[in-house]
Amino acid sequence: MWHSLQADFPQQLPLTDFERGPLRPQPGEPVALFHWGAGRIQAVNSAEQQLPAWLEPTFYNPEKHARLVVMGRWKERLLLIRVATPAEAKKEDWPGLRSWLLQASAEEFDLLATAAGLASWDEQHRYCGRCATPTRPRNDEFSRECPRCHLRHYPRVAPCIITLVWREDALLLARSPRFAPGVYSTLAGFIETGESAEQALHREVKEEVGVQVGNLRYLGSQAWPFPHSLMLGYWAEYQGGDIQLEEEEIEDAQWFPLDQLPELPPKKAISRYLIDSFLTWHSGR
Repeated sequence: MWHSLQADFPQQLPLTDFERGPLRPQPGEPVALFHWGAGRIQAVNSAEQQLPAWLEPTFYNPEKHARLVVMGRWKERLLLIRVATPAEAKKEDWPGLRSWLLQASAEEFDLLATAAGLASWDEQHRYCGRCATPTRPRNDEFSRECPRCHLRHYPRVAPCIITLVWREDALLLARSPRFAPGVYSTLAGFIETGESAEQALHREVKEEVGVQVGNLRYLGSQAWPFPHSLMLGYWAEYQGGDIQLEEEEIEDAQWFPLDQLPELPPKKAISRYLIDSFLTWHSGR
């Protein structure tokens, strides 16, 4: 039986001072520009201390900014997204999204996830998927509409499960070839069409490491903009089976005693929250 747990993952609270768009800017209104290109974000040298280094303060100019995506209003400024060409972002060596996320506060993390998701959507839906006509942004919602067949293209959200598997005094952690050297993390995977989150959890754990789990507990979620995932976080208790790796996805997986854990993901990631909260819960049993 589960004991009570105080959930305090930052992403469970709504952003303060943020009104989601789309909103209608007025000429001369204070705005801030988010420059995006192929997963890279421009660093802006700004004297305005209230804004992070990836937002450029300016004033709304209908002639220059009319086609930009309005993300919302934060700290009394509208946030506008400018999608640059991949060549521009690479030529100017803009930092990657992941590097910005690692240095962001919890509030800035959510803003970055929102901006990156909207920028990726706007970048990838310039043409209608049904008839190939150039799409146009709507002003009343986040969508791009085809003027010919009127199909609307909305920002995508891809639900995923992310799971900490545990038994007695040990955690089953794995590493992908994409991880930094020495880092191990929890298991994760996309929810497929027709699946519930729990069905996906059982399938992904079995596919990736070959074990069976039960006694699931949901702990929270996190928007993860690579490119537009929503991570649903669980604990799952080991029920049986030996570790068998899905070698295309998993480089290594091991049972680690609670007092001998390897290098873990950064604290901003929900994978780390699943581990840290489990250690807190386990120590108080």
